[in-house]
Amino acid sequence: MGASDLVAARAATILSGVALTSCPAKRQKALASMRSGQSRGVALVFLLLATLGAGPLSPARAGDDLLLEDAPAAKAPPSSPPAAAKADEKSDQKAEEDASKAHTKLFTENRFPSATVCRTCHPEQFRQWAESQHAYTQISPVLQAMQGLVLKLTNGTNGDFCIRCHNPIGMNLGEPLFTSTMERHPASREGVTCVVCHRMPEPYGKVSGRLYVNQGPIFSPVYGPTGHDELKRVIGSPDYSVNTDPDKPGRGIHGDVVKFERITTSAFCGTCHDVTLADNLRLEEAFSEWKNSPAAAKGITCQDCHMSTEPGKPSGYAFGPAAIVGGVPTHPRQRTDHRFAGPDYSVVHPGIFPFNDKAQALATIAEWITFDYKAGWGTKEFEAHVPEGTKFPPRWRSADDRFDARAIIEENLKSRAEMEEERRKILRIGYQLGDIEVSAATAGGVHFRVPVRNGIEGHNTPTGLDNERLVYLHVTVTDSQGKVVFESGDLDPNGDVRDQHSTYVHAGELPLDPYLFSLRSKFIVNMAHGGDREQVAPINISVDALPFVRPETRPAILTGRPSRSRKHKRGLPPLGERWAEYDVTQAQLAQGTPPFRANVKLMAGMIPVNLLTVIQVVGFDFEMSPRAVGDALSAGYQVLWEREAALPVTSR
Repeated sequence: MGASDLVAARAATILSGVALTSCPAKRQKALASMRSGQSRGVALVFLLLATLGAGPLSPARAGDDLLLEDAPAAKAPPSSPPAAAKADEKSDQKAEEDASKAHTKLFTENRFPSATVCRTCHPEQFRQWAESQHAYTQISPVLQAMQGLVLKLTNGTNGDFCIRCHNPIGMNLGEPLFTSTMERHPASREGVTCVVCHRMPEPYGKVSGRLYVNQGPIFSPVYGPTGHDELKRVIGSPDYSVNTDPDKPGRGIHGDVVKFERITTSAFCGTCHDVTLADNLRLEEAFSEWKNSPAAAKGITCQDCHMSTEPGKPSGYAFGPAAIVGGVPTHPRQRTDHRFAGPDYSVVHPGIFPFNDKAQALATIAEWITFDYKAGWGTKEFEAHVPEGTKFPPRWRSADDRFDARAIIEENLKSRAEMEEERRKILRIGYQLGDIEVSAATAGGVHFRVPVRNGIEGHNTPTGLDNERLVYLHVTVTDSQGKVVFESGDLDPNGDVRDQHSTYVHAGELPLDPYLFSLRSKFIVNMAHGGDREQVAPINISVDALPFVRPETRPAILTGRPSRSRKHKRGLPPLGERWAEYDVTQAQLAQGTPPFRANVKLMAGMIPVNLLTVIQVVGFDFEMSPRAVGDALSAGYQVLWEREAALPVTSR
């Protein structure tokens, strides 16, 4: 591929990424934006292509057709063919399109096999992965909207920086930077799928997720911690009846397992879990925090805690067969857990996630999101008395199909409930709440405090993209009748705590919470006319007519920090603690009747709702409204710990 071809392909990716959203209205708005303020950038791209002698952009990339909308309509032919000829032509065209899609699917599958292919011999690993955060990375509508917002605000120049960690297969396939997950290839939808980790051929360093994944069908070699000795035994044994030759029939398996020691080290995780922006802002530092932690000094790796029998603790690994081939297990050995429990959880329709091959066989994603499981479709009670006037989409008009769909929904909801409990377990290890200490309690006022501790020694809590992690204390003081006389950490109607990013606080409809205890870090960005401010998304206001990502021009070591944006970290270091202190005034106590009690809950949520208010401008995938995403997000908030104490208020 020549230089002009590379530039043309890159330009097509950028332009399609900026223009395309899953919502028609948003697409029109994005297009209008490109025609006005962003049109200069489009002109520069085409000028660059012309200078290099590149041909016109290929219309095959999704989104390019939007750029042609103002072109004059093609003239109709002098005479129209008969209706029958039109029907035949349409039928031939559809057959050709179906054949093309099948060929493309087969071609792509032979490059990057889906996890459902691996499931044949690795059912337990697939089950664990299918409900994991790794499997959710591309499905997440929050990630999709964030990617779209950053592309919009940087005129596309941020490229694949965010999505390449969340969707390595899609980026290796050259898919658009911003398009609906429903339009992506099935292997691409799987996010960090099996081949992402088990076909990584090089021991990359901290490269912020810029990965090459080896291509090839299921017969191609994979990379693992132990090498190929057991695989050779399986291939040579008549008990398994396997085939390593793609030209022969039979149960196909990979022909070799390359021993890849790197996959057992924390450095392997650091490939994606240490992220630095172009301006030197250290966006995520989980791996760097681990390198300087007591756990690293003891030789405890990321895998020891996050793939162990008890998430969050170096509790050892399970022991069992790595594969079950044709019902026959391989020799048992150490086996890691692939659930990767953590702070994230699904906010999408349960027919979409967790991954379920039965769900994929029954309906498309577009069909699943029309299945109203909350109304009871497919349950015996609903189907016995279908409410009058109920209208089913074409796919779900059959009661049998609705019963089948309900069975899959229940299976996935059970899986999600199991992961919710695993998430709570690991978060309870990372975040710990001490006892309430009362230092003063009189009619003139009460002072009490409570410690919050990081219970792990491997990294900070929160870690990773800690600007998105909502961990806070909800504190109430009630009187003898249960009346609340003091409260901190309560939520506004959107589901946000009352900090300065709450839209209700910003609008003056609710007061700022002066006692809010939160471990969420904040982005600090430079303003166009000097000064700094907190911002939800780390994209500083540009003074340039054409916004773009600016690489830093000076080493950050000279200033000790990036010059344009930085992060105010407010988390806890390994095994660290911080005390939250509260004062209840005489006036507040006078509103109630003694005795009084203090209640403290340590709460954890995936992200704050105010992030949604920033990224909603580009729309959310799966036809979800911001309210639907926000409600699902708030519903996932968990109480990790709870403490109570009497406040023995005495008279003066």
